[in-house]
Amino acid sequence: MIDKTVAGAAEAVADIPDGASIAVGGFGLSGNPIALIEALLAQGTTDLSIVSNNCGVDDWGLGVLLRARRIRKMTSSYVGENKEFERQFLSGELELELTPQGTLAEKLRAGGSGIAAFFTQTGVGTQVADGGLPRRYDGRGGVALASPAKDVRTFAVDGVEKEYVLEEAITTDFAFVHALRGDRHGNLVFAKSARNFNPLAAMAGRVCIAQVEELIEPGGIDPDAVHLPGVFVHRVVEVGTEIEKRIERRTVAAEGE
Repeated sequence: MIDKTVAGAAEAVADIPDGASIAVGGFGLSGNPIALIEALLAQGTTDLSIVSNNCGVDDWGLGVLLRARRIRKMTSSYVGENKEFERQFLSGELELELTPQGTLAEKLRAGGSGIAAFFTQTGVGTQVADGGLPRRYDGRGGVALASPAKDVRTFAVDGVEKEYVLEEAITTDFAFVHALRGDRHGNLVFAKSARNFNPLAAMAGRVCIAQVEELIEPGGIDPDAVHLPGVFVHRVVEVGTEIEKRIERRTVAAEGE
């Protein structure tokens, strides 16, 4: 039997070196692999290139690595909940490859599927395709590094010619994901919105590390219920059902409204 479980998060991330690239699952703070993130923080790994839909908030999720100056580059689609992210980016301390959300999802999926690149209409006619989108500022209000122009081609789809931009797939050295449950073979089940980006991040990482709330023995998950097969997962860490979970903003209506 292939048993992919490891004793704890610290052991699971122990071989991640400085300068590594990591695809990290999560949608907002839903499905953030916080135990793995905190283990990497404690380990001291730095100069990281992170691919994730967003970068958490100032004190949670990937925000804890950002605050400790461990992240060199972020590839994300949304960065609006983190003031430290804004400060580091505008001061030239952080590189950002801003990517449309659907495009980012497909870049990860394509990378995990062995597809080198794909054409999409998203971004045509904007700086995403034309280039010039700031990736790193110089700290004085100028742009030190801008995005390059991408290949744009015309295809006839449904008899209509339209322009499409070429987007390259993403693969990373490692991947961190959070799942509701998983078995010792690495088969995973995600809960609701935590399923956004977690399977895709897992696919893109050459070594995928999954933290699971509940560890199931092989055969305990109905094959039809598996969201991500174990072929994409290399290490499994059980973190328990009581692991802390947060949301970005809590909005509560006044009584009687």
